[in-house]
Amino acid sequence: MIDIKWIREQPDLVKQRLASRHGGDDAQIDAVLQLDEQRRHALKQVEDLKALRNKVSKEIGALMGQKKLPEADAKKAETRTLGDQIAVLDKTAADAEAARDAILLRLPNPPHASVPGGSSAADNPEVKHWGAKPEFAFTPKSHVALCESLKLVDFARGAKLSGSGFLLYTHWGARLERALIQFLLDLHTAQHGYTEVAPPHIVSRDCMVGVGQFPKFEDQAYAVREGADDSTLGRLYLLPTAEAPVANIHREEILPHTQLPINYCAYSPCFRAEAGAAGVGTRGMIRVHQFDKVELVKIVRQEEGYAELEKLLADAEKVLQLLGLHYRVVLLCTGDMGFASAKTYDIEVWAPGQNAYLEVSSCSNTDEFQARRMNLRYKDAQGVNQFPHLLNGSGTALARLFVALIETYQQADGSVLLPEPLHKYVGTERITA
Repeated sequence: MIDIKWIREQPDLVKQRLASRHGGDDAQIDAVLQLDEQRRHALKQVEDLKALRNKVSKEIGALMGQKKLPEADAKKAETRTLGDQIAVLDKTAADAEAARDAILLRLPNPPHASVPGGSSAADNPEVKHWGAKPEFAFTPKSHVALCESLKLVDFARGAKLSGSGFLLYTHWGARLERALIQFLLDLHTAQHGYTEVAPPHIVSRDCMVGVGQFPKFEDQAYAVREGADDSTLGRLYLLPTAEAPVANIHREEILPHTQLPINYCAYSPCFRAEAGAAGVGTRGMIRVHQFDKVELVKIVRQEEGYAELEKLLADAEKVLQLLGLHYRVVLLCTGDMGFASAKTYDIEVWAPGQNAYLEVSSCSNTDEFQARRMNLRYKDAQGVNQFPHLLNGSGTALARLFVALIETYQQADGSVLLPEPLHKYVGTERITA
């Protein structure tokens, strides 16, 4: 959530930053300021009326002491009238605050000043790349053909079980998926210093609001109903990413600054209802409703947020470097950023069978935006409560890593030769039919 003090003090700057996203959200700032002023004006009137009521109450005591009962009764009537006026103004202030906050919850995070301008993914600058595109002495197959010939994924039966956009991993495919998850968790905990957590796969509405999924993207989530009780529908949701529960672990807490930075990593399946909006009906693993991911979350001091973003990016890049996969890193422009992000790098891995780059990680600093939404604070060295920066990144996401891996390491005989770091996890060096 955007700091209301910043909006009050620098409304034109906030409008400018929001306008750079090209979503029209800057038009809401005047309404926010108007409602905020209504709230503040009502609260000021409440304070004045309460002061007057206190004064009248003291006068009642004096009149009662003087046995001037009629005058005291008149003053009592006056305090009741003042009380009624205060109640009306309290409601006015509360209604204005609720309306103001309803708008604020739907406003995206203003981009950081270092984010380049642009209106779409076409404007995202490439900031680095690693390795080279693999070359083949044969025409490389797509992951769909490889999965079918090697019996790694049964697309037809996955769709039979749950509909389009759901995968049934089989035999070596299931082992490879599990191996990649274990490899990622071991890497980030043993070498990168993250603490592993295993969160619930169902989260509350408050958690979804905290990370910025709700209210704007509520129509893209899978809501849970408890049994046949319709009244429970919408209390809990399947998580779209482990970020939702993990970033909220310390919600509504005040942490000592000495406890920061906090680095968490977590595996979870991820559920995305919006995947059906485009292309999920086609066969393959590129865009699905359920996929596995190892998520990285950092909670850091304000002054360390953007340096920690570079570290987070390096941790995610290390995955692809160890696996020998060519990739590039792009810096998302203002018009292509996620709702909660202040600055985001995307890591895109090369998939030869697709002849395209596939996003496997987004590494973002949300600045204070998420912390304000979940009321997470820390006490700095001077004893002042501050909102930390919350960072998140995929470390990395499957099934696209799975796709790039088997397409990159496919052999002329139709087998897949696995990179060395995965041998001990999968239990073989080569997958054959």
